[in-house]
Amino acid sequence: MVMEQVTVADIVEAVGGRLLCGDPHTQVKHISIDSRNMNGEDLFVPIIGAKVDAHRFIEGAFAAGAVAAFTSEHDEKADSHPWIRVEDTVKALQTLGAWYRNRLRMPVIGITGSVGKTTTREMVTAALSAGKRVTGTSGNSNGQLGVPITICQADLTAEAAVLEMGMSEPGEMPRIAAVARPDLAVVTNIGVSHIENLGSREGICQEKMHITDGFGPDQTAILNGDEPLLRSFPKNAEFQTVYYGMEAGNDYQAKDVHVEKGRTFFTAVTPKGELSLSLGVPGLHNVMNALAALAVADQLEVPLPAAARKLEEFAGFARRLQILQHHEMTLIDDSYNASPESMRAALQVLSTTETKGRRAAVLADMLELGPDSLSFHYQVGEYAAQCPIERYFLVGTKIRALGEALEKAGKSVSYFETNETAAAAVTAWVRAGDTVLLKGSNGMKLGEVLKELVKL
Repeated sequence: MVMEQVTVADIVEAVGGRLLCGDPHTQVKHISIDSRNMNGEDLFVPIIGAKVDAHRFIEGAFAAGAVAAFTSEHDEKADSHPWIRVEDTVKALQTLGAWYRNRLRMPVIGITGSVGKTTTREMVTAALSAGKRVTGTSGNSNGQLGVPITICQADLTAEAAVLEMGMSEPGEMPRIAAVARPDLAVVTNIGVSHIENLGSREGICQEKMHITDGFGPDQTAILNGDEPLLRSFPKNAEFQTVYYGMEAGNDYQAKDVHVEKGRTFFTAVTPKGELSLSLGVPGLHNVMNALAALAVADQLEVPLPAAARKLEEFAGFARRLQILQHHEMTLIDDSYNASPESMRAALQVLSTTETKGRRAAVLADMLELGPDSLSFHYQVGEYAAQCPIERYFLVGTKIRALGEALEKAGKSVSYFETNETAAAAVTAWVRAGDTVLLKGSNGMKLGEVLKELVKL
């Protein structure tokens, strides 16, 4: 989508900037932070990073199709293109997002959590599509830069906006929430992702719950009721709370969960009665995501039976527990990212996936877990040791702690320093009928192993 009826003059006023040169009546329809990629009539926002200052790419952005640019490093400029002087380009982008947020006349749903944000976002979008036109986040645009860009390019004719809101360090969520100002907030869980920056799970919870900044009696937080930190956090909250989960006492509860022929069946107990669902995406965590989606749909008065049917049609997406059939093998690609919570979820999916042959897991390091990283890996290993998995191929250095727990339980484990050597071992071991899971942090690039497996 595009920004509608926005000129350079509008942007200058919105962000409190100063136009150094160019036509103030220039129309702007998109925002880009990558000088190489323009969608047409873009505002280029140069970001000053730890290694690269993108101000040096402004001229290249204009050559690629940008029509205007922010700058915090020029006080004068003579050019036919509009250059807008701001004190801080990131803050100016966020201010622009907050200004454009005022144009959104539909309810905004913000989704955060340690894991599962993207899948929950897509399932919420699917459920709402049963009764509303939905706009919102695409791809990974969920942080301090992505959220304001998403808002500025939202479909103003939509009837609901679904925004993924991610953070990795203290102070990020308040800034993102000030831009997005959600009416409904979903918090999927509190794990240990980014714990090295936030110190503890309690610190992560406090940061995540800043998504409710500014909430009052008319706003609602939809929380994972099986997570004690979320159950106890909103004491004396001025906003409404709704809980979902597997345990009794949740407003939206799943019961009778079982797997048949690759689909997950369960009964959703809701304030409006019970619903029977079967999901095409695997794992108990996706049952939780579906409950969150039903809760959002119910809050926005989308008929729950219709929302449930849309959830049954949801097929997931690439590299997130994507099940691939290749030459009589089943490959489960969950290599997009990894944390202890998502690693356990992936192992649970592998353990319950019907297979004609053996099960194997190719696991790589979980990154950004701080000083207790080895302990977290070992704990996942203890969980993995209880799973009906015949062989483990482990890639990296931290993952060796996970292997120690597996070896202690008598499991078959092989260690590798590179994806190349791991791929050779897996391809030599695997045979028709086997099921293989690939799971690790994105930086470990387990997709390289998958490429070798699909060559078989």
